[in-house]
Amino acid sequence: MALTTLVALALSSSAQTHHAYKYFRAGNPADAAHASPRAGYALMGGGEDLDEAFQWLCDRAGGGDFLVLRATGTDAYNPYIRKLCPKLNSVATLVIPNREAAADPFVEKTIRHASALFISGGDQANYINFWMGTPVQSALNDAIQRGIPLGGTSAGLAVMGEWAYSAQGDKPDDPNLSGELALSDPLGPRITLVHGFLHIPPLMGAITDTHFAKRDRMGRLLLFLDRLNQPTQTNEPDGKSLRSPGRGTCGIGVEQETAVLLKPDGAARVIGRGNSYFICPGTRYEGLVVPEPSGILALHFVTFGPFDVQRVAPGHAFNLKTWSGDSTHYTLTVKSRQILSSQPGGSVY
Repeated sequence: MALTTLVALALSSSAQTHHAYKYFRAGNPADAAHASPRAGYALMGGGEDLDEAFQWLCDRAGGGDFLVLRATGTDAYNPYIRKLCPKLNSVATLVIPNREAAADPFVEKTIRHASALFISGGDQANYINFWMGTPVQSALNDAIQRGIPLGGTSAGLAVMGEWAYSAQGDKPDDPNLSGELALSDPLGPRITLVHGFLHIPPLMGAITDTHFAKRDRMGRLLLFLDRLNQPTQTNEPDGKSLRSPGRGTCGIGVEQETAVLLKPDGAARVIGRGNSYFICPGTRYEGLVVPEPSGILALHFVTFGPFDVQRVAPGHAFNLKTWSGDSTHYTLTVKSRQILSSQPGGSVY
């Protein structure tokens, strides 16, 4: 290999620390000229990374340039993805830690030139606080519109739905917002939801959640869905939505070390080591009613539901357009802050 090429590769693999952003690149320093990406979305529940999910994204990159997006962290994904996907032209990591970095023209250009995008885990509040309303958000949605494949894990998945739990009300020492904690304070400052960060067509009308059973997040997702399906919410589907009229906003809970591989037409497949949960308000749904005087809710008032749950095991399929698939059906209802299940034994998962 020529010395000039070695120098170029070394420079592209080092962080550009004189800017607000950090950029690490491995592979060809020049962008691919003839990549042929295909749309698709990898919804990863967090925990240990799944090789199959990344290989699926790489395949849809069409031999182009794979870009990892982070708000904090290092280039640890670069060697992992390079080893899994040697046919890629390059793998790069772009760390965007504030709004100054998100406004840098290089950051926007790099996102727009990628053939596949992946949003890493971390804290989704950073993605909302640092990237929403900046060229980063615009470039991401332009990429989605052009059919660039996109994946996210943990916090990265949390921001992929039409609605997102933003975690902007969390403090550094707060414990995991489990279902029990969420239901204990359903109108509290930690229940923060944002709309429209990303516009992924098959995820319009949906909110996503992660580390699902592992961190006992069913109760909080049900609470999010109750909030989003109140009559005052203006969350009717637009022309690109795949949800059926009247279905309302639905939830997708993905277990740790599990992924949902989703195609643009709504066809999905669950892979990994755990289940995924597809949840909608039931046909006779009754929402949470705040008693007077408002403020502190007596426990017996924290009642709402029912919800229709479809649990999909690894290796099985689900279609978000028809909201049906190879699944186990059951119902959940929140009554006096407790979740009642139609499953034998009363399990919520």
